[in-house]
Amino acid sequence: MSNADIPSPHVLIVDDDPDQLRLLVAALRNTSYRVSVALNGDQGYARAAVLLPDLILLDVRMPGRNGITIARLLKTNPATQHIPIIFLSAMVEQDDRLSGLRAGGVDYITKPFFVEEIQERVRIHLMLAQQNLRLTQDGPLAQPDRAVAPPSQSPANLTLKQVATEYILGHIQDPELKSSDVAASLGLSMRRLNMVFETSDGLSAFEFIRQERMRRAALMLAQSTLSIADVALEVGYLNSANFSTEFKKFWQKSPTQLRTECQADPEVLQNLVASKFH
Repeated sequence: MSNADIPSPHVLIVDDDPDQLRLLVAALRNTSYRVSVALNGDQGYARAAVLLPDLILLDVRMPGRNGITIARLLKTNPATQHIPIIFLSAMVEQDDRLSGLRAGGVDYITKPFFVEEIQERVRIHLMLAQQNLRLTQDGPLAQPDRAVAPPSQSPANLTLKQVATEYILGHIQDPELKSSDVAASLGLSMRRLNMVFETSDGLSAFEFIRQERMRRAALMLAQSTLSIADVALEVGYLNSANFSTEFKKFWQKSPTQLRTECQADPEVLQNLVASKFH
């Protein structure tokens, strides 16, 4: 393969500041890198798993899960643990820098930064990562080829399912929660999001949200003294009548009937859930 056939290194930038993003994208594209962006930590985590970039520039302070948390998740995922992470942050204390390095970062650059410094550090860490890859492939640490996992079990799909599920569980009380919100939060198309859930559970993202609401509602009815109206609110239904209708359609029992049966026999809930989620 000639040098012209070798793709340019791919850098993922994760930062919620539009001005910083524009500056970094322009600086890196001037050096012929391929560049992708993410606007928050969860989106960055998902895109890293799908795109498998050669290097990640990761802001520390962002809405939702911060860069330190995202770095730890990336380093525990077999699909992304090899990707070098350079932290970008206005947090300049020694403890802050150490936290970044301990989370798996290979470098920590403080803001404001010089564009030339970013370019040089990216170049150095890409070169080091390439050298480590060659050592792993050619040296005593080289591993035999592994069978490629089927799409339903691929690390990228498993990671996306995990992140999407965490988003859903964190917003399950929101009556406005839609599967399109989940897709947008991860920077995915609806088709891609549904494929992730269908290959894993045989359900669309919409059906997964509905199923999770009904499962959680059943548990609360059986194990708490919350009123039916309060349970409805806890799982994202403003109208308790609508909730009761959906609950009976899903479980073939009304909320009151399920609660009464579970009070008489605690195993009713276990058997019901097992039959529905086998």
